[in-house]
Amino acid sequence: MFFLFIGASDLCKIPGLSAAGANPEVIPFTAAADADVVYFGRPRVVDAVPVDPQGHPTPALITRACLELAGFPFVTVRCGSYLPPACPHLDLGCAPAQDPTQGPAVRDAVDIFERAAELGRSMGGLDTYVLGESVPGGTTTALLVLRALGVEGMVSSAGPVNPISLKEDLWRRASTRAGAFLGSLKGDPLRAVMELGDPMQAAVAGFVSGLPSTSRVVLAGGTQMLAVAAVLRALGHRGHLTVATTKYVAMDPSCAFLPMADRIGVEAYWAPLDFSGAPRGLADYERGFVKEGVGAGGAVWYAVHRGVSVEAVCRRVEGIYAEMMGLEVEGEVEPR
Repeated sequence: MFFLFIGASDLCKIPGLSAAGANPEVIPFTAAADADVVYFGRPRVVDAVPVDPQGHPTPALITRACLELAGFPFVTVRCGSYLPPACPHLDLGCAPAQDPTQGPAVRDAVDIFERAAELGRSMGGLDTYVLGESVPGGTTTALLVLRALGVEGMVSSAGPVNPISLKEDLWRRASTRAGAFLGSLKGDPLRAVMELGDPMQAAVAGFVSGLPSTSRVVLAGGTQMLAVAAVLRALGHRGHLTVATTKYVAMDPSCAFLPMADRIGVEAYWAPLDFSGAPRGLADYERGFVKEGVGAGGAVWYAVHRGVSVEAVCRRVEGIYAEMMGLEVEGEVEPR
């Protein structure tokens, strides 16, 4: 089963940091709209396809294409998104993360973890758990938590130019406020989330901790899910974990996805997507825009393991994009 955890961090409101919405007015709708795109095939909470500031479409289209072609079950879990989605969903009853430079980011991180663990226990017995995320501002909270847990390396970004200096400045300010430094919270990972992270991190870590130890777990996301994996490892979770992303994150020269995955002790998978022949908005994925999100890489992993080719996924993504934008695409693969 595919679970999409949607949340938010107030860091997404900092100009130049998050590409999760084209402008500040749209950002509150982003995660909810992503969930609706996967479930319905189009957004319902807002009458527009979620795009980045340059107009590139949400990676929710990739996850939607995989769902259509592979037919896997899908559930949205709301864990701190600004708005609820229109699609059916579970709600863990938590708020968006606050700015960690001003105070603790997720004051109820332990409670969120425990509620999510109970949800995980109630979902035991499934064959495969693929856990994705949509969290505006989430790559920066991932960096902060990874640093506090002693994992060095830069996280990715949703654009071709990673705002590294801005992220480093936020690390300095947030870590100073929290009295933290590199590796200082490795012995207390939930405090790292409480001080510096976002509610998705607490929710997914809790959910996984509640699953049977033999469960096949795929964390569907790039460096954001590496932060979750690092939390789990610091908590003593020794089960096999796969962190599945796209080639756009794995090959991003500005981030250290593969080295960090190795340091944390997780298997890394990257989906070999190719939109070089797609319409312009999608084709720009090949130029470093968007890269990942909404569990896209993990959704491709899931589809491939259910007998769908990556090529078929790419063609269906192009078809969905064409339908939304009123374009024409030849040779589209029909969903099951």
